[in-house]
Amino acid sequence: MRRLLLAFLVATLVSVAVSALGATGDIIKVLPHLLDRQGRVALSPSLYERDAYQVILRDNPEKRGGMRFDIQWKARGEVWQPLRLKVQIRGLAKGDLPKEIVIEKKVEKSKWFSRWTSLELSGEEYREFGEITSWKVTLWEGDWPLSEYQSFLW
Repeated sequence: MRRLLLAFLVATLVSVAVSALGATGDIIKVLPHLLDRQGRVALSPSLYERDAYQVILRDNPEKRGGMRFDIQWKARGEVWQPLRLKVQIRGLAKGDLPKEIVIEKKVEKSKWFSRWTSLELSGEEYREFGEITSWKVTLWEGDWPLSEYQSFLW
């Protein structure tokens, strides 16, 4: 009987300690899409058409109007501070260091499922920035990074 009571007590203490740690998070997928001057990623809702239109935008920089990052993410556990997604974007180097810009957005946790969030660099800001070479997406709880996902060249 004592062993059963001791095992129950240890299991309870471990579960309380784990739940007090805070949130854990995952960035599941990042889809970077070029936008045309009207803010579209495709001309029709077909995935094939989207991919074909992305090739056209990649080959014709004058048709581009921006870039959108569609991010699938999930946070689990207790969230003690606000969650935010941060996209760090690097461009072509002019001089010693490449250009860098950061886009942030506050997000709300879903109870059971993952969520999709879009962050966008467009308009005059995109034209001034120039060609994008690499990016990194990070999920933060307050000042603590929970997860990150980055492009090959980061």
